[in-house]
Amino acid sequence: MTTKTLIKAPFKADHVGSLLRPANLHQARQEFKEGNITAEGLREVETKEIKRIVDKQIEIGLKAVTDGEFRRTWWHLDFMEHFHGVEGYVPETGYKFNDVETERYDVRNTGKVSFNQDHPFIKDFVEFNEIVADRAVAKVTIPSPNQFFNAGIRDVNIYPDIEEYAKDIIAAYRDAFKAFYEAGARYLQIDDVYIAGLSAPGIPFNDGQYSREYLIDLALRVVNGVLEGKPEDLHVTTHLCRGNYKSDWAFEGSYALIAPTLFAKEKVDGFFLEYDDDRSGSFKPLEHIPTGGAQVVLGVFTSKNGDLEDKEAIKARVNEAAQYVPLEQLCISPQCGFASTHHGNILTEEQQWAKLKFIVDVSHEIFG
Repeated sequence: MTTKTLIKAPFKADHVGSLLRPANLHQARQEFKEGNITAEGLREVETKEIKRIVDKQIEIGLKAVTDGEFRRTWWHLDFMEHFHGVEGYVPETGYKFNDVETERYDVRNTGKVSFNQDHPFIKDFVEFNEIVADRAVAKVTIPSPNQFFNAGIRDVNIYPDIEEYAKDIIAAYRDAFKAFYEAGARYLQIDDVYIAGLSAPGIPFNDGQYSREYLIDLALRVVNGVLEGKPEDLHVTTHLCRGNYKSDWAFEGSYALIAPTLFAKEKVDGFFLEYDDDRSGSFKPLEHIPTGGAQVVLGVFTSKNGDLEDKEAIKARVNEAAQYVPLEQLCISPQCGFASTHHGNILTEEQQWAKLKFIVDVSHEIFG
């Protein structure tokens, strides 16, 4: 097992994690579903493709690489359903995005929640880390603990007290972080649509049972509770997302409602923030990021289409953000992954790599 020394993450040119699945991987998954190949046969295809995309990420100059989430169907549910006290199921409807309804799948609470020490993501990371070796930093992407607070997941008969539920989620994620760390992980990203949703004025939460202010405070306490006592050389970032499904989005709203609490007090090493269109609002909420504190990864490139952004416009946007956060505290990336689910966004793999290479090149011009 290779363990690498990491000076600082996130990096000046970074990416959120998921990558477009190639046609042969889609085909292998379908063949597995139909019983025409074994689980081992599917895994062989996944591993071959992970090796290819690791090489490609390194080739275009990325310092942190991911497995593209190639062993997953969803960015979050595959991880969540392997916790004790949680199961995956098919609901009556999918999640409503702006123009589409997602494929129907979700998770629900069935018992007391704890981390499964045989969680398959740990084995997956060990193999991925060996593929990367000492050529780059192997980045882990998992859903935030706050994803367990989405409506419909917690069983109130098992957890009538949301604070007791939070306590068990925190303990479970501490165990997960420990397992990843012992497996060699040093860069871990938690993806959080829930927190971004707390800053969307049009979204009601829990039918009014809890105030938005209480839930924002609880979300902060959950993440910081997980981070308490983590090893100093385990770098953790949060990615705040407003939905990413077949190039569509779920909601809109600036970060203004959550910034005074989360930007100011969440004890992560960096924030990956969506800033690829007008739905994200202005950079003004960044004024709550402490100087010398977390890095801010500006998602000013979009993963929802393959058109390359105007380089000078990107530089101007970074300069605008630097009015609120020192330039040395800024980084750049796409606003989200290219395939948060196995379906992927509407662009080609060639366009995906061109965009990531463009981000690396622009980062050198901005940050040196």
